[in-house]
Amino acid sequence: MPLNQTAIALDLLAHPADLVQTLNQLERNQAVPAVRALDDERLHAVLERPELRWATDMLVDAARQQRGTMLEGLAEDRMADLLQDLDAKERDSILALLSQPTRTSILQLMHYPADTAGGIMTTEFLQVPIDWNVEQTLQHIRQVESSRETVYAIYVVNEHKQLRFVIPLRKLVCAPAQAALTDLWRGETPVTVPAYADKEAVAQIIRRHDYLAVPVVDDENVIIGIVTVDDVIDALMDEAAEDMNRFGGAESIGKPYLQAGFWTMIRKRGGWLAALFLGEMLTASAMQHYEFQLEKAVVLAMFIPLIMSSGGNSGSQATSLLIRGLALGDVRLGDWWRVLLRELPAGIVLGTLLGAVGFVRIELWQHLGLYDYGEHSLLIAFTIWLALIGIVTFGSCIGSMLPFLLQRVGFDPASASAPLVATLVDVLGLVIYFSVAALLLTGTLL
Repeated sequence: MPLNQTAIALDLLAHPADLVQTLNQLERNQAVPAVRALDDERLHAVLERPELRWATDMLVDAARQQRGTMLEGLAEDRMADLLQDLDAKERDSILALLSQPTRTSILQLMHYPADTAGGIMTTEFLQVPIDWNVEQTLQHIRQVESSRETVYAIYVVNEHKQLRFVIPLRKLVCAPAQAALTDLWRGETPVTVPAYADKEAVAQIIRRHDYLAVPVVDDENVIIGIVTVDDVIDALMDEAAEDMNRFGGAESIGKPYLQAGFWTMIRKRGGWLAALFLGEMLTASAMQHYEFQLEKAVVLAMFIPLIMSSGGNSGSQATSLLIRGLALGDVRLGDWWRVLLRELPAGIVLGTLLGAVGFVRIELWQHLGLYDYGEHSLLIAFTIWLALIGIVTFGSCIGSMLPFLLQRVGFDPASASAPLVATLVDVLGLVIYFSVAALLLTGTLL
């Protein structure tokens, strides 16, 4: 679409979400020039949207156009997120267009790690002195509302700026105008989080208490920001995308798929593939160890894919359930033994069911003449049955314990990817399989 037609199309779109959707369909060299035609209000609304594809490029372009008033109005936490992706020179040029208080606040936000409460909080909140009344507070809200990202609640502080209590906006609006703020307080201690609290822990607090925002405080209980529910949702969506990549056996690329460079994709995927390949080489070593048994009973080789996939699948199922449980707080690190006591019998039952299916299949094929397993087909069927019980049980236990182990040593439990679990179970599954075969078939096929 030509640039002038794109500008006309953008001008016809009223809602920022529609504008962003249209811009995301354009390439960078089209999208960035197209937004120059937007007035400050509409460009501000577009840049605030976290799903905007070329946001950092548009921010740099707006700075070059000297649109400082629009940049000053952006939410400070959003501005901090965008500046993190820029080099020092571009970052300084944008910060130079902002007022000193805004610049200081943004730099403070950039100081905190991205996966902490400080990294996702906003410093645009509303606090008032403890000696105010309802009328004074409402008048203050009318004066500063346009400069605050959200007004879900009013944070009441003492003379030392320490947080004393929180008043929901609804309670404030419904109270008598001359009522003191302390009259609206029932004595409850406000729920707060420290600046370096993990963002997932903050999400659990918001979820548990059904809050729209939770205050972030320093060591002196001075409120330094708030984490809003939309900030948590955005952060958890990014975290979920990283976990999905890890669970699939790759590192997070940190940007939309089509924006990632070729060598970025190679770097993010190659390391995991190489590690998994080295792990699978142990499978070849295990098969070489049992080469003699395979030569004497070639029929055993037919069931190796069945054995390996069943163990890997059971392990991946257990890993998925435990990663989710740890992420939601349903399961804690100290619950590992309870999980093991659940997965052990579950693995035995599941393995028994799968083994029974395998047993029936072998005997059915033998008696229907679809395949001749030889005179010892019954022993082979029992071998597959018992091997599946052991391998599925082992896979379930390994898959459930690996997230606990990773979390215990400080890694993300999501690193217990399905390919990693499958690789571990493949190697030891072969050992179980041939050990059962040696136990049952020695003196007949072996």
